Amino acid sequence: MTDHFEVHERDGAARLGELRLADPVRTPARADPFIEDTGSLWAADRSIPDGDENALTVLPHRGFPAGTRQEVREAFRVDHPDVEFPSAAVVSAQDPVDAGADAYVISEAPALVGHARAFVEAMVRIKRSLPADTAVLLSGVATPLNVATLAYAGVDLVDGTLARVKGSQGKYLTADGEHFLEDLKELPCACPACAGPRDEFTRQDCEQHNLNALDAELRRVRHRIHRGRLRDYIEGQARHDQWLTATFRRLDDEWGFLEQRTPVIRDAEITAASAETMDRVEIRRFADRVTSRYRSRFDAPLVLVPCSATKPYSDSQSHRQFHDAIQWRGHIASMTSPIGVVPQELETTYPAQHYDSVVTGDWSSEEIEFVAEVLRRYLERNDYPRVIAHVPEDGYREICERVADAVDVPFEYTCGDHPTTDDSLDALAAALEGEPAYSKREREHNTVRALADYQFGPVGGTDAGTGIFGEDLHTTGRYPKLQAWSGPAGDAGTQLATMVPQYGVLSLTLAGARRWVDSDVPTKRVEIDGFVPQGSVLAPGIVDADDAIRVGDEVVIEGPAAFAVGRAEMHGTEMADSTRGIAVTVRHCEER
Repeated sequence: MTDHFEVHERDGAARLGELRLADPVRTPARADPFIEDTGSLWAADRSIPDGDENALTVLPHRGFPAGTRQEVREAFRVDHPDVEFPSAAVVSAQDPVDAGADAYVISEAPALVGHARAFVEAMVRIKRSLPADTAVLLSGVATPLNVATLAYAGVDLVDGTLARVKGSQGKYLTADGEHFLEDLKELPCACPACAGPRDEFTRQDCEQHNLNALDAELRRVRHRIHRGRLRDYIEGQARHDQWLTATFRRLDDEWGFLEQRTPVIRDAEITAASAETMDRVEIRRFADRVTSRYRSRFDAPLVLVPCSATKPYSDSQSHRQFHDAIQWRGHIASMTSPIGVVPQELETTYPAQHYDSVVTGDWSSEEIEFVAEVLRRYLERNDYPRVIAHVPEDGYREICERVADAVDVPFEYTCGDHPTTDDSLDALAAALEGEPAYSKREREHNTVRALADYQFGPVGGTDAGTGIFGEDLHTTGRYPKLQAWSGPAGDAGTQLATMVPQYGVLSLTLAGARRWVDSDVPTKRVEIDGFVPQGSVLAPGIVDADDAIRVGDEVVIEGPAAFAVGRAEMHGTEMADSTRGIAVTVRHCEER
């Protein structure tokens, strides 16, 4: 049980935390200024230290080199004492064991960093084996170039050992690599160590610069985590070093590890600037939910249109022109890279209105393959009488033609030189001639049901008595701030949910939460002790939590004394394991 470390914010596996010393430390951080090592038991017997609140004390330890056999580690395993001061235990990455410490020093770190597969496998094992509310420290490996990737993988603390060593060797470190001092005609940094003339810059100055550069990079990393945009930074920085590139790709292959730790909604914009963007959890999760949870409820042809730079798409000039031609006679879905296919009901749902892509007019083969696969799966799940592809030639047309050969739905094309020319728009309107228009009421009801499907599961929005919203659904308010009600319209009805336009999800009332519990939709539950939560539920008050809960998920909170609904601030496993931190932000609560 940790008493001195708490996680405050999460960005995938990366965390912003607080190491609670006499002078609190925000992590990720460099531990040199506050770490005290009691010493190795290989060299001599060590007494249990007194410790204090000013330092993170590393308890007596035996470190093992990489590859040490299990029986050797078992024979020399250290029994860590239970202490009341901030403490760290040295553990092996091969079999990390919970020692009740606030932080864990990984003994084989220098052998792992530089070997992508070994590092990623070790970090996944470490994070799954040790308590979620403890810090992970890697010593002797951090540089300004790699520390962002270390944090992205879940490392909370590093030290300046390697940066000092490289400085003593005359290696000048920056966030994009290292340089021999002899090759630098001028110093590219403006830190205090670099303020003097170049010919007076010594190797001792280089050591100090390297530490300054490492500290500056850690500040940048903390800011990126706070903004929810560390991944964007990593995608760019991974190009500077082969190990970083390999590690980044290996981490993307650990879908379950990253997906569990990646929020389902957030404010951060996704910068789609590389092919690796399509491997992001947010992108893959959206595509999977659209093709496995969402179902169109419109009795109308599908109209495929290109995306727009303006988000949500319907606010753009081009999409207003599409709507004028379609006149609600067809169901609109936008095609886009890297998102895939976005039905009109989900255009505000994260990340559909939270990304910005590089527009060159050319599609890569990877983009075409990805979007085509999403469109194919989408059409196989939904029953459309025909598809009207109002898309330009470049990329879009190739995707449609590829999918048309793979599905049993007729395609017709209405776009000439450009989707918004008069001829193209006239052809689009003519293709829908004779199709009945669906009503505003139908659009709003289908939007609520689609959001429920996407958010809660494939039957979340059904009206067949098994979902959250039954046949008596009616809506009030104006899109995108719709309110969902059950029962007769007006004051006699019961409000079930409100649409949150910022994220394109539903926020349930207590009545809506009860409907969720009583439905056939799997309920994400948090079980608490016998108290009535006020504003939030802290991790120590949680008895159990659904493993499927992700940060940002809608959750039901139940205990002997209360029934509540709110939004998750931790994933479910972390809620159940943690002893510190806010687990759920409570929106509505009722005392039992």
